[in-house]
Amino acid sequence: MQRYGSVIKVRPEKLDEYKALHADVWPEILEMIKACNISNYSIYYKDGFLFSYFEYSGDDYQADMAKMAADPATQRWWAVCEPCQEPLETRADGEWWAEMEEVFHLD
Repeated sequence: MQRYGSVIKVRPEKLDEYKALHADVWPEILEMIKACNISNYSIYYKDGFLFSYFEYSGDDYQADMAKMAADPATQRWWAVCEPCQEPLETRADGEWWAEMEEVFHLD
C-alpha cells in the first residue's frame, strides 16, 4: 500500500459549491475510485487550500489513474469540480493537484 497526499487551492467564491458536491458524490465516482484501488480517501480544507489523502493498493498506479481519467463519468465529475479549484503554480508538469512529499508516518 502506498499513501498519497496532494494539495490545491479552492476558489473562495466556490467553496460552498465544492463542499456541496462532496457532500453528495455521485455513486459512479465512488465506484470508480474503488475500482482503481484507492481507499481511505479524504479531502480536508484549511485557509483556502484543499488537502487530499488516500491509500493506493494496486500494482500499477499509472494504469489505474489512466483508467480513471478515461472514464466518462469521472470526466463529467471533474468538469464540475475543476472550476472550484486553482492549481498551485509550483505543481509538476501534468499535475492538477500538486503531489506532496511524505516526511513522516506512524502506523
